[in-house]
This record gives sequence, C-alpha cells and structure tokens, in this order.
Amino acid sequence: MITITELAKTKIAEFMKAENRPNLALRFAVEGRGPGGFRYRLAFVDAAERAADDHVVDAGPFQVLVDARSVESLTGVTLDFVDDTHQSGFRIDNPNPLWADPVSLAVQRVFDEEINPAVATHGGWVALLEVRDGVVYVQLGGGCQGCGMVDVTLRQGIEVRLRQVVPEIREVVDTTDHAGGANPYYRPAKGGGASPYS
Repeated sequence: MITITELAKTKIAEFMKAENRPNLALRFAVEGRGPGGFRYRLAFVDAAERAADDHVVDAGPFQVLVDARSVESLTGVTLDFVDDTHQSGFRIDNPNPLWADPVSLAVQRVFDEEINPAVATHGGWVALLEVRDGVVYVQLGGGCQGCGMVDVTLRQGIEVRLRQVVPEIREVVDTTDHAGGANPYYRPAKGGGASPYS
C-alpha cells in the first residue's frame, strides 16, 4: 500500500539506530487536512504499540504501522527522502483526494477559499479533521490557538458560513488544545482555569 524509496529506508534506519532503542517501528498516519493538503504524522514507536487493526508494511529493516483510519488516505503513497541544495527531508507523494464524500469536500472548499484566507490575516489556520453526522470537527492553529476571540470566530464566523454554504452541517466542534502549543495566547491559571492574559 505504501512505497518507500531505498534512500528513505536508509535514512529511517539511520534515525532509528540513532534513537538507540530496540524494537522500533515507524508510525505513519494522517492527522488531518489543511490548506496545504494532508497533514501527516511520522514517529518512532515501540513495535509492541501495534494495534490489532493496524496495517503493517514490511519495509525490510523496519516495520511501518498504519492505523485503520489512515489506510484509505495512504494507499498508493510514496515516501521519499530529498537531500539537495533546495531542501532536505522526507517528501510524501499522495495521489489520493483529500476527501471522498461530497459534504466533506464542500466543507474543505469553504475552508480553502474563504475561512483560511480570512484567518491567515491574523496568522491563524483551521484544519478540517472530519465530518460526521452533520458535525464538523476542526483544529485551529497559529494565531487562532488560544486566541480570546476563538469562540466568536467559531460560532459567528465559521459555523454560520458553513451552514449557509453546506446545509447538511448542523454544528462545528473545536478539538484544539488552546492551552498547549509553543506560544498559545493564554496559559492555564494557577487555580486550574484559563487566564486570557499572557
């Protein structure tokens, strides 16, 4: 289901050896989608963390674990490693469409054409994670993560616009950890609540 070039295999094996931990596998998953396409997760995990429904790809010197939810989106993918004067790192070529169902495609189109260009003016972005039973699950990042106006943006901006364009949508759910991240706009208060001040 996944093609891994010889150079990518060599680099992954080198990085695994540098970890100096036995019995490692590579976890490869789709974490979400954004304006740039699929958002991926590549991480070393203990091979014992393999789930019963994981798809296992034998890459020779190591195994690749793909969770069941990512299989459809990763089938046919090529994982390569590029190292030239312009870039260095892993490159993922994915022939799959971002979404298969028409409602998700319509929501993604609104995000790409309207919502993300608008929130980008404030350094933010919104990623569509999933559409299920008329509920849109999103993750916010950049300037939107921890912003004191995130509820207003979500309810009066994103949700209203999605309902206008995609009538099947009844709710938008924000899955973002607004207290996490490298530089959230607020930190948890000592009493366990959230302080809107940095």
